Amino acid sequence: MQQTWWPWFALIGLGLYHGLNPAMGWLFAVALGLHRHSRLTVLMSLLPIAAGHALAVGTVAMLVIGAGLVIDHALIKTATGVLLIIWAIYHLFYRGRHRLRIGMQTGYAGLLAWSFLMAAGHGAGLMLLPVLMPLCLPAVPSLPDAGPSTPLLLAFAAVGLHTVTMLLVIGIVSILVYDWLGVGFLRTGWINLDLLWSIALLGTGILVFLI
Repeated sequence: MQQTWWPWFALIGLGLYHGLNPAMGWLFAVALGLHRHSRLTVLMSLLPIAAGHALAVGTVAMLVIGAGLVIDHALIKTATGVLLIIWAIYHLFYRGRHRLRIGMQTGYAGLLAWSFLMAAGHGAGLMLLPVLMPLCLPAVPSLPDAGPSTPLLLAFAAVGLHTVTMLLVIGIVSILVYDWLGVGFLRTGWINLDLLWSIALLGTGILVFLI
């Protein structure tokens, strides 16, 4: 039970974490809504933001499946751990050098592109690799008593669960900030989430070698 279901709970947990991180979209959605004086803009902005995030994570999932068909799984696991640690170190020291510049006049296509690039640049998909590997690699069983399942279907389910969780979180946070809190609270209540993100990437990379 524990060995089989933990990846799905981990996907939900990572969805919560990614949704709370302002770099993943809710801060941009609120800023757009305030700029255009529209609550509807906040809500509509969440859809392309979630879609871009799902596309970035889904791309990683497809790479995992493709690699798992031709490369030894132990090698994939080692490469994943090393890549996560390298990315964490890069993000820790160079995260401020490559900021994406998309203005308040962008449309939904621009938001989708921004979200995809931001999630990819922050390593959101990489963070899911330790969860995606036991679900998507063919040699590892999926759900108990679920019958025949393909890695592709499991990957879609994993990305879908993660994205829906993230979308719910960014939706709640965006409305709370837009309607009640306002962005002014960031001046006194801001947490260095970039640092936490780097630590999370590093911890995930180390965890890969321990499981």
